[in-house]
Amino acid sequence: MADNSRNDGETRRGLVTRRGAVGVTGGMVLAGVAAGASQAQARASQPRPASGVPSILYPHESVTRSTKSLAATWRFRADPKDVGEAEGWQTGLKDFRLIPVPASWNDIFDDVRNYVGSAWYETDFRVDKGWAGQRIHLRFGSVNYTAKVWLNGKPLGGHVGGHLPFAFDITDTVSIDGDNVLTVLVENKIQLDRVPSTPDRTRWHMHTVHFPQTAYDFFPYAGIHRPVLLHATPDVHLKDVTVKTSLDGKVSIELEASAAWSGKASVAISDDRAEQKGSAILTGGKGSTVVSLKNPRLWSPDDPHLYTLTIRLENGAAPDEYALKIGVRTIEAKGDKLLLNGKPVFLRGFGKHEDFPIHGRGLDVPSIIRDFQLLKWIGGNSFRTSHYPYSDEAMMLADEHGLLVIDETPAVSLVFADPPEIQEARSRQLRQDITDLVRRDKNHPCVIMWSLANEPLVKPFHTTDPEPPGGNETGLKFFSPLFDLTRQLDSTRPVTIVSVQGGSTDWQALGDVVCVNSYQGWYSLSGQLDLAEEALKSDVAKLRASHPNKPIMFTEFGADAVAGMHAHPPEMWTEEYQADMVEMYIRVLADYPFIFGTHPWAFADFRTSQSIMRVGALNHKGFFTRERKPKLVAHRTRALWSTPAKV
Repeated sequence: MADNSRNDGETRRGLVTRRGAVGVTGGMVLAGVAAGASQAQARASQPRPASGVPSILYPHESVTRSTKSLAATWRFRADPKDVGEAEGWQTGLKDFRLIPVPASWNDIFDDVRNYVGSAWYETDFRVDKGWAGQRIHLRFGSVNYTAKVWLNGKPLGGHVGGHLPFAFDITDTVSIDGDNVLTVLVENKIQLDRVPSTPDRTRWHMHTVHFPQTAYDFFPYAGIHRPVLLHATPDVHLKDVTVKTSLDGKVSIELEASAAWSGKASVAISDDRAEQKGSAILTGGKGSTVVSLKNPRLWSPDDPHLYTLTIRLENGAAPDEYALKIGVRTIEAKGDKLLLNGKPVFLRGFGKHEDFPIHGRGLDVPSIIRDFQLLKWIGGNSFRTSHYPYSDEAMMLADEHGLLVIDETPAVSLVFADPPEIQEARSRQLRQDITDLVRRDKNHPCVIMWSLANEPLVKPFHTTDPEPPGGNETGLKFFSPLFDLTRQLDSTRPVTIVSVQGGSTDWQALGDVVCVNSYQGWYSLSGQLDLAEEALKSDVAKLRASHPNKPIMFTEFGADAVAGMHAHPPEMWTEEYQADMVEMYIRVLADYPFIFGTHPWAFADFRTSQSIMRVGALNHKGFFTRERKPKLVAHRTRALWSTPAKV
């Protein structure tokens, strides 16, 4: 692996760090005296020791809270032999190069393009001296896949699983008056016992090999993918809030404060028309209240109205205030309909990916807003976070844009013929992922459904082996407690899994709605759209017979089209064939009143592993190119979606 590294002091003093801010002159003595006095003052007002699980509330600023984003450029070094920790890299990174954060490392440096091993990140930062006496928190939006974190050479802890936030209370470790060095060991190895995982090639005969080898059809991007934020709160602070709304304007609010604090909290819900106030009494850190809004303005795709909920812990001279945006709306599966605010809704939109040129899966707010503009342009009202949770920022923007979101866990392409210990390891990880996902996204009005998995199977794709016995029962035992857990955590939204054509009807039946991916005319009956149409109608009839009292949604269908490739008559891989196939699906599925949504696959082309199935290591099923240029299918679908859906 090429080095291409740097280790010069000028780089450390420039883009990445603030070292050297105090000059090496006689003023150094005075600076040291001032620093000592400041440290003494800070120690005198130091908060009590941290206790409990740190809050993962998004660190919005308020009159009592401050937030700081860490440097946009960090020091980076790959560790393919996993020797860094033993050699003490956590106490100072040498032979580094610069990397942007957030971003994936794979599209930045040529020599780690397909690398999914270990790598180190390091940055320096200073803390505002006004934060002395407050609690100081460190929050990572997403690190893929595992993270191990040190601050000033001292271990803070770690996290397993990408796509979801984790945090540390660093009050007792951070220096208020000097430089702080933050070090993160990131590891993204594709392992059998992880979520998602890879096929066990020692047990299965693979007829298609991918590089890197995964069990899923998108690239295994690695790195610090979302912002790393410092934020300060009072010693006693709000740790969690749960908001539930009803159509009559009643807003139920559950609060959790740190340190098992007992006292009074004031709440206010406001918009540009009025403000409604209330209060809650917390005992042992927990309390609740209900605020009733007069003539509530409901949140919907047609009117994504948001209220501001402000919560203030009235803790004497050290109160804490936190505000977030909420929407008043309800969602439920009833009969064969999905009801938004008590009325049937039809979902038009896409599965999509966090996938952008250069920065990979790294957060890019301009690209998110552009995607949402294109989604609205084409006539869509929804998307699925395929196949992992998207960023906090994407969820907040979906609230603002009135987009309906199926929020999905990272459990893509699970296989239920692997050994029991592998199944148990995946189950433990997925239980944690579900808990963290619901905890993070439960207050977003855009989130209308939880998807616990995408395309679970008894045996892996691309294998020639027969299907082993017992896989269906194994999957049923695996998913049943996960559905129970999700409904226990949140009773206000439907829960589902997304099955693939021919997936287990027993697993589907666990859900409140049935979601299915279908590729008649592409992976089956390739090139034969007339036969594919009849097969699709047969599939719908079978689904209805298996689930006569549940709403059904087609969450994927589509064909690859290389932009600029044309043929008459239409042939596979051309823009004409893709457009004809998608039009056929939309037309056929519109005739069934129990189908509540169609999400073609996919919004835009995205990067995959290399294989004989993927031209240019891209999945070309996008309606837009990876650079967001529309294909023929985008214009054709915009015309189809220009008329209201039948509900």
